[in-house]
Amino acid sequence: MIELGFLPAEAAFAAIWLLIRLAVWLKQKRIDWKREAVLLLMYVNLAVILRFTFFPMARVDGKVQPLLFDASRVYPFRINPIPYVRLSDYGFRRDLLLNVVGNVCMFIPSGVILPIVYRRLDRFWKVVGTGALISLCIEILQLPFFERASDIDDLIMNTAGVAVGYGVYTLLRKLRTRKK
Repeated sequence: MIELGFLPAEAAFAAIWLLIRLAVWLKQKRIDWKREAVLLLMYVNLAVILRFTFFPMARVDGKVQPLLFDASRVYPFRINPIPYVRLSDYGFRRDLLLNVVGNVCMFIPSGVILPIVYRRLDRFWKVVGTGALISLCIEILQLPFFERASDIDDLIMNTAGVAVGYGVYTLLRKLRTRKK
């Protein structure tokens, strides 16, 4: 069994992010600090998503539980392809509410940040489609970890969060335009 702790995973994510940014800076032969500041928001957003989607919420002795990989327990994959079936599995209404609200709220920043960072994402369907693809990648990446499950409900709620975020972005943009 292989254990991957939260801090080493975040350190690896940060290193990959920095290497990519370094490659971009070297290719462009300049650093656009304003763009890097906005990209930093996207990095923080993705780091938070990484934390809550891959590392269980439960803490033991005050520590975030590691991500576990055990080749003998990978199959069968834990996949729920049927919408809203697993939502009835929650024993307490509070847990259900936390799951639904958490999955939606976690992706709201993506809906705001994506059209700011990537000018080509200038339409609702482009931003929501990109958010859905990010969520789908997360669900696929969870497959080899036997304690994690890939669930269509997560994909739906994460995508709804991106849609809400894009609505917030559009509202803020309209308010800013009126103010000028």
